[in-house]
Order: sequence, then structure tokens, then C-alpha cells
Amino acid sequence: MLKRKTLLSLTALSLLFSVAGTAAAADKTTKYRVYQDTTLLYEAQDYKSAEAYARRFADSHVEEIGSRNWVWHNYPRYKVYQHGYSSSSWEYATLEQAIREASNWGSASVRDLQSGGWVWNNYPEYQVYQGEGTMPSWSFRTLNEAILEAKKWSNSHIIELDSHAWVWDNISAAAKAEARSQSPKVYQVYQGTHTSDSWKFGLLEDAVQESLRWGNSTVVNTNSGQVVFSNLKPFKVYQNSTYLNDFLSLDDAIAYAKQFAHTRIENEQAPKVNGKAQIIWNNYPFYQVYQSSNLIGEFTTIGSALQYAKGYSNASIRLYDDGSAIWDNLRKLQYWGWNGSSADATIRSQVNTTRGLDVVSPTYFTLADASGNLTDTSNKDTVSWLKSQGMAVHPLVNNQFDAALTTKFLASKDARAKFIAALVDKSAALGVHGINVDFESLAASDRANFTTFMQELVNAAHAKNLLVSVDLPRGSVKWNAKTAFDHEKLATIADYIMTMTYDQYWKGSTEPGSVAGLQWVEEGVKEFLSYGIPRDKLIMGIPFYVREWKVDGSGNLVSNRAVLMKDIPKLIQDKKATQTWDPAFQQYKVEYKEGGFTYVFWKEDEATVKARIDIAAKHELAGVAAWRLGYDTTELWNMMLQQK
Repeated sequence: MLKRKTLLSLTALSLLFSVAGTAAAADKTTKYRVYQDTTLLYEAQDYKSAEAYARRFADSHVEEIGSRNWVWHNYPRYKVYQHGYSSSSWEYATLEQAIREASNWGSASVRDLQSGGWVWNNYPEYQVYQGEGTMPSWSFRTLNEAILEAKKWSNSHIIELDSHAWVWDNISAAAKAEARSQSPKVYQVYQGTHTSDSWKFGLLEDAVQESLRWGNSTVVNTNSGQVVFSNLKPFKVYQNSTYLNDFLSLDDAIAYAKQFAHTRIENEQAPKVNGKAQIIWNNYPFYQVYQSSNLIGEFTTIGSALQYAKGYSNASIRLYDDGSAIWDNLRKLQYWGWNGSSADATIRSQVNTTRGLDVVSPTYFTLADASGNLTDTSNKDTVSWLKSQGMAVHPLVNNQFDAALTTKFLASKDARAKFIAALVDKSAALGVHGINVDFESLAASDRANFTTFMQELVNAAHAKNLLVSVDLPRGSVKWNAKTAFDHEKLATIADYIMTMTYDQYWKGSTEPGSVAGLQWVEEGVKEFLSYGIPRDKLIMGIPFYVREWKVDGSGNLVSNRAVLMKDIPKLIQDKKATQTWDPAFQQYKVEYKEGGFTYVFWKEDEATVKARIDIAAKHELAGVAAWRLGYDTTELWNMMLQQK
């Protein structure tokens, strides 16, 4: 933010430089992420701890940050189905485990998710009947099993389901002869609606034998009007939406379907679900790649799906079964913006310029004094309007950038408690989503007390379902341990860490320079990551202003002023300024002369803002935050929207 820079005394500076030669702090940059499906769970510096954490969750994986390559996962290889239906509890790493479960259920199958179709099934081959009746439990895999059951019942017979042939019965020859002699004959064979007098039988077995001579035929008991036998072909094979063929035998249907890619078998005789036929077999690749809502590829392994999906933006890998996503790159950068104001009209005007803004931070609260009183300039109507625009509201609270005041305040447990209670209660009453802490110009001796204050604030805020973010200056890993901000501890406390990656050259600088050279910004991001701050907590600050430096004829710095980004094009045009590329800052250096003085600044425009967003995206940060709203144009935000 465009604010006062922390001033260090000569003594403090000497101390800092005296430790600069010591060993550099350990690099704690996270290198691995743990996900459960698409939900980010954890970031780790080393692979072993990432894997150990991931093993605590089903359907989890570890991926390298940056490349997004998976280095470990526990997604199942085999899945159990019954009648074409399954559940997440029927997924296994090994075939043996899957078969053990599937064996507990009838009409079950096991699919190897890395191949099409089944690798095991126990669909029945034989059905036992007593007279015309049967039961689901009278389905058997082998003839011997069927015979054992059939022998328990008189007047029973067995139908082989593959051919629908009558293969066994315990009906005596005399009983068969008596049935054949009965008149009228009760069993009538139909093919569709066609029948004939010669297709009438007194013995069901004879009717079945005749029916088998004709495809898609049935046997009807003329007394009851019920179909008592059918050899209609229930197994229909489709390729995509195209019907190919139908079969009496499931085995024949599978053998046929395997000849074609992307086929499925529907059982027309099974009960329909939501009006749709039951799909009991398919060879669809299990891992499907989508771009937005469009299917663009199908794969039999996660690895091949991942390599393909990474080549597309807004891509996801989804499971064929239920459409759930196990990976995506839909993660969008959050756009935060500080208002620098509490005025309702100002805030509305600023926000109306933006496009794609996610979080807005009005300056509502200030530490009034060392005893913990709170200055409140909030406006509930403004908050309600911001929320109606679809934005989260995280009001800023500052410490007046008064070092002495803040030291006294932080040292008092009672003052901290008083201030926190008022701040959290007021924020909750406003209905905001979080609190943004912007305490600057802190003394290094306040390090422990500031960390304690942040922990106390976060505890109270979380109890009211409020998030807490904290603004931290871009410093140096070499001397960070001697400043007021303990990055590593704050990262475990706060919900978001805001890097104020601007004011590289600030109001008090003794020579001209960029507000935020791109190399300096990226180095700052890397340093924040080196503290072990998770990337999904890190919001990178970007400036919407420049600092124009006034230099006399001898090259001495006379003064400087802030120029808003939206005013830069007109300034360049009016002053007929020249622009030259500065590789050190990776920005255009703009100069013009007036009244014997040289004026110089390093240009901020759509290109530099995009480059900053690219840095955030490259390092997979949670987002960017602009200091500040009102310095910008709608055209800038239109470009930013496209970069999310």
C-alpha cells in the first residue's frame, strides 16, 4: 500500500548487517501438495511427509508443485458392481480384494479401471424353476449348484441362461405324459403376436423346446395370461448412441461388444432406473478429460489422462461412473482490492470500475490508543451493497503506523483483549467475511507480542466464522528473523498472508527507482515461500501507481510524488515523454524535462499488471491484491478478468 515505510535505526541496521554473513535460513518452500480429489489438503517441503499425510485419506494424491505431476496416489484399480451399480465402498487396490467382496453378492462383476469391461463376474448361468415359478435366489453359477437346489423341490426344472435350454428336471415320465394328454393345451408359443394351433402344448417343457426354435419368442399360460418363459433377447449392444445388435446370451453380447470401442450392454429385462435401462457392461475408458463442460478425451489410466489434461486450460479429469472430478486446473486467482477509504460513494465508484474482483477491503477500523479502543468508520449499507455485487468484504484495520503506540498496545493483554472483542463483534455485526490486519512501522522488539496478538485475534474471529489476513512487507530472508513479523508462525495462524510487494523504491528513497521491479517482486514471492507459507494462503500485492522522481541538472534527487496508473497515459502524452526499456526492472523507464529538471518514473500499465499476475500464477499463489482501487480503469480490469 502507498504508506509509510518502516524506519530502522542505525543501531538496528548495524545489527542486521552484522548477521548478514551468517548461514542463510533454511529454505522451507513447499514442493508438494496433497489433494483429495480436487480438494487441496496440505502442502509439504518434502515428499515423505506429503505421502504420509496423503495416506490418511482415501482417493488422495501427491503432486509436484509447478509441474503438477502426480508422484503418488491411492486411487483404486478395481471396482465391484452388482447389476451395473456400485458405490465408493466397493473400490479396491487389488483384484483379490475386489473378488472377495464381489463374491458376497449375486450378479456381481469386477472391473479393472485401467481396461474396458470385466475381469471377473459371477452372473448366473442357470435358473431353477418349480413349475412356472422361480425366485432370485434360485440363480446359480454352475449346473451342480443349480441341481442341488432343484432337488429340494418337486416338479422342478433348470434353464441354462446362456441358451435358455431346458437342461434338467425331476419330473417323472408319467407326469410328463399326463400333462401332454391334457386338453385343452394351456401353453401357447408366440413370436411377437404370431402363433399357430401347432404351437399349443400341455407340457411346459414341450412349449419351451418349440419356443427355442424361434427367435424372440415367448410362452404364455392361456389360463392366467402370464408369460411363463421367454427367449427375447434382453442384452442390447450400443456404440455411443448407436444400436448395434441384441443377444439372448450375456456372454455372446460381451464377446460381440468387445470388438468395438466405446460400447455398452443394456439389460432390457432388468428394472429401469429413472426411466433408463440398466447398463451392466461397458468398455468406456474410465478417466474422462473435460475442458469446461466439453468432453475432449478419454483414457484408461490416470497418468495418460493427466498428461493430456495439462495441455488445456480449464480442464478436469472426471470418472466415467459418476462424473466426479479427481483433478482440475480450474483454480482461479483471487482478486483482492484495497479501497484506502471508508466513504460509501468512493467505495461504490471504485468497485464499479472493476471486473472479476473477489474481495474488497474498505478502511473501516483503526487502533485508537494504547488502551485498545477502536475507531470505527464502517457503513453497513456499503457492506450490504458490496455483498449484493457478489464480493467478499474484509475490512482493513490499521495501527495508525505509530510504532510507540503499537508497542504499548501489544504489551498489554487487557488492551489486546478489549480491542479484539470490539473489532470482532463489530465485524460480525456488519456481516463481513473477514478482517485484514495492516499494522505497519512495528518495532522489531514487538515480534513475539504481535504474533500473540494475531493468534488471539484469529481465535476470536474464527469463533465468529470470520477469516483473518495480515499484510506483511516484502523484506529479506537474510534479516527477517530480526523484524517484527515472524512469517513462519504467522503463516500457521492467519488464513491469508498478503505480501506488500511494492515500495521497492518509496517516498523516502534517496535515489530513483521502480515502485516494484518485476525481478524484485518475484524474488519476494520466493522468499515468502521459503518461510514455508502455503501457496494457497499467499496473496501477492500489486501497485496501481508509480513514483515520479524529480532530478536536478546535477543528478540530485529533489522530490518525488505518486502518480496513479490511470493518469499515466495522459501524462506521457502531455509531456511528450520518452520511453526506454529498462532490463533491470523489466519495465519501461519514462522521462521528460521541464523547467530545468528531469522527471523519471517506471511505467505501470496493462503489460506490467499482466506480468505480475503471471508471477502469481507461475508460483500457484492464491491470488493478487491491488493497492489500490480507484487508481485503475475498466480497461485494465477487462484484461485482468481474462487472466483469472
